[in-house]
Amino acid sequence: MVNITHKQNSLRKAIASAVVKVSAEATIEAVRNKTVPKGDVFEFAKVAALFAIKKTSDVIPDCHPLPVEFAEVRYAISGLMIYISVEVHTIYKTGVEVEAMHGASVAALTMYDMLKPIDKHIEIQNIRLLHKEGGKSQYSTPGNETIRAAVIVCSDSIHQQKAEDKAGLAVIEKLASFGIKTPQYHIIADEADAIREQLLMHTKAGINLLLFVGGTGASPRDITPDIVKPLLDKEISGIMEQARRYGQDRMPYAMLSRSVAGFVEQTLVLTLPGSTKGAVEYIDALFPQVLHALEMVRGKRHE
Repeated sequence: MVNITHKQNSLRKAIASAVVKVSAEATIEAVRNKTVPKGDVFEFAKVAALFAIKKTSDVIPDCHPLPVEFAEVRYAISGLMIYISVEVHTIYKTGVEVEAMHGASVAALTMYDMLKPIDKHIEIQNIRLLHKEGGKSQYSTPGNETIRAAVIVCSDSIHQQKAEDKAGLAVIEKLASFGIKTPQYHIIADEADAIREQLLMHTKAGINLLLFVGGTGASPRDITPDIVKPLLDKEISGIMEQARRYGQDRMPYAMLSRSVAGFVEQTLVLTLPGSTKGAVEYIDALFPQVLHALEMVRGKRHE
């Protein structure tokens, strides 16, 4: 199965449809009047669809088990066509498109099975996905290529060339996956003046997104949040609350992070852990939805 442990829970929805075509008006009347010998076609098909939705991962090998929070089966009749619509919701790490299509398929098969004794020419047609929403793609914003980012690695050992930077380069690579260019990349020591100088220099230069990597822990030399926080014009505590919550599900030491986030004028400043794994997880936790803050400060969105 595909690894989805890096993904976040979010509200995800899908609507799928299927069409059952019968060959005679008498069949439609039997369905409407509930006179089909095997029983109420719509009710049986609905129950079958609900079972199918919940059992999708049992029959589709690469489909992840997930909690089904809502499911609804709807019908419409037009001429000799019976239209089936199945809507499924979940709050989970992956979508419910397959669950919705599986439900629509089994509902159609149930109708076929119930109607075949009275109609020998039934067809199942057009099983397809009509709509899906949720996940990171819903919160992606166009125009990321216009965002200018800077990554500042805060580390005594890397600055002294006693160690190699991996976390900062991993952050740059992750930003590139969202279409964000990083023209500025610097390595500095864990020194208050150096951190302060980098922050003021890049905010005055019009950098939109400034990421400090390292110095967010509890050791005596971890001072990045202590220097950055007083310089913020507007702290946004929820950003790092989300990052720590995401990290805590994967590493118990995430609670020790003292990362902060907020704006200095129109520059969004984020402080990330110095470990490569921690820094990458913070990007996974926050992007692309954190970029909405840049749109808000630019006045493009006000919600």
